[in-house]
Amino acid sequence: MDNLKKEDRSKCMSHIRNKWTLPERKIHFYLKSKKIKHKMHPKIKGSPDIFLSETNTVVFLHGCFWHKCQKCFKMPNTNRSYWLLKINRNKERDKVNEQLLKRNRYKVIKIWEHQIKNQFYICLKRLIENGSKI
Repeated sequence: MDNLKKEDRSKCMSHIRNKWTLPERKIHFYLKSKKIKHKMHPKIKGSPDIFLSETNTVVFLHGCFWHKCQKCFKMPNTNRSYWLLKINRNKERDKVNEQLLKRNRYKVIKIWEHQIKNQFYICLKRLIENGSKI
């Protein structure tokens, strides 16, 4: 059972951001500090989080809950059928978007929220090695 009223839960969920999350800001400011050309939230079909133009690379920064990380995901105890449907649709959309971008000759990099938290500099090294010219 949810410990919040329906209105309170709705208000709480409305504050969850889909752009400019903390992991996105951390990556953005690092890339900017190293003068690596990039575009946050580009208007590219497939909706990547970052576009590195010099190497035609797109980056997805996946939240562990919203994209069902195999390492971190924990199914909520309430409204399980709703969440299972929603998260599985997100996973399917991720797969379709990645295939679309690869067909359009973009290099695709996926980075998980827990990797940014626990292995920030390894993620950055991966971005620089695979997605940018310095």
